[in-house]
Amino acid sequence: MTTADVVVLGMGPGGEHVATDLAEAGMDVVGVEKELLGGECPYWACVPTKMMVRATDSLAEAQRVNVLAGRSSVERSWMPVATRIRKEATDDWNDAAAVKRFEDAGGRFVRGTGRLDGPKRVVVNDEAIDVAKAIVIATGTKPRIPPIEGIDGIDYWTNRGAVKATEVPESLVIVGGGAVGCEFAQVFARYGSQVTLLEGEAHVLPREEPEACKLLHEIFATDGIDVRAEQAAVACEATGDRVVVTTDKGSTVSATRLLVATGRKTDLGAIATSTIGVDESARWIPVDDHLRVTGAPGVWAIGDVVGGGFTHMAVYHGRIAAADIRGQSVPGTSDRATPRVTFTDPEIGAVGLTEQQAREQGLDVRTGLSKVPESARGWIHKVGNDGFIKLVEDARRGVLVGATSVGPVGGEVLSMLTLAVHAEVRVEDLRRMIYAYPTFHRAVEDALSDLGGVNRG
Repeated sequence: MTTADVVVLGMGPGGEHVATDLAEAGMDVVGVEKELLGGECPYWACVPTKMMVRATDSLAEAQRVNVLAGRSSVERSWMPVATRIRKEATDDWNDAAAVKRFEDAGGRFVRGTGRLDGPKRVVVNDEAIDVAKAIVIATGTKPRIPPIEGIDGIDYWTNRGAVKATEVPESLVIVGGGAVGCEFAQVFARYGSQVTLLEGEAHVLPREEPEACKLLHEIFATDGIDVRAEQAAVACEATGDRVVVTTDKGSTVSATRLLVATGRKTDLGAIATSTIGVDESARWIPVDDHLRVTGAPGVWAIGDVVGGGFTHMAVYHGRIAAADIRGQSVPGTSDRATPRVTFTDPEIGAVGLTEQQAREQGLDVRTGLSKVPESARGWIHKVGNDGFIKLVEDARRGVLVGATSVGPVGGEVLSMLTLAVHAEVRVEDLRRMIYAYPTFHRAVEDALSDLGGVNRG
């Protein structure tokens, strides 16, 4: 029987953060991870996919030389991308450096499959660990595979297969038009793959503002991506060296590769949450605003397993949980200003509520919009300047409750809008700010002017 002050079950970005924090505070912390310390983000998701995006952005910029600066001829090669992912992002999927970093901080690392055995015990590889102070659940999620007839007989990709690709498929069918599906669609299309994107909703990125989705449809058309909205995949079969996918509209599409990008889900049964009173069929683990698991004193849960959805949310949760375990008084969680960015070209950044969500909450909504190409910096940029700023105001309180920033650096421009929503800065104060000229963020000032003083809803 082994003992510890704290056991962190799952060492992704959030779990690693809280485990390291508590170990450095002098607690005896055991970090448990069945795969790689660091989780999905550095090895299979955020970091390597943005390396892919960076490469394809450079291809697009090279083509723009012909309009802006002279003549350019580019020969595409996937090998630098695949090599960089292996060497720089993941060291060929070896987490030795991450493990050493955690152990140097004072933690103990155990590689293996862990499960709960009540609120004071964790079992790893059939060895029990009695926990004196806290258990932190940070086991994340796994790809959600929809009930597509025949899918079990297909060698399909999820994000991991796409990241590990050593060559670009001749053709690719992507099922799912969320952020992951859209990013991979543009990456592989710009590297010469014939891409078809199937999305069951009315447009890609269905949770974002419709103006952003419409613009992305137009951009994808210029990239040669065949976007089929309101067409969900219902069946697939292997035919020779190709995959044939059938949609709910009866249409079919054939490609050499299939990528399933239909979101992620928890697996609470794998960690035996029923032993702490949490239904294993639940979508998320229920927690309070300090990430304490409902009905299970001494247990915290953070990140995707509670519906966080982003690396930055997992780390944010980790900070709050670690402080709470140390007995510090800290503010609880707030999702008022959760930022998100889809790293397509143009980038689509958003924070807070969309216009529709604000109206559904019964707010007195006023919106303002400015187009990046009509701004000074957008005009200077000339090509690759597609985008806009959209602001959603609660007119009764005079503060922004949401914003969308689409453009060449949409995710970066989003930072000031995230601060405005987070701090509930008054719109009149935003109007009195000085916006540097000529910058992309100056388009925010134009969107504020478009808000006006009349509710146009």
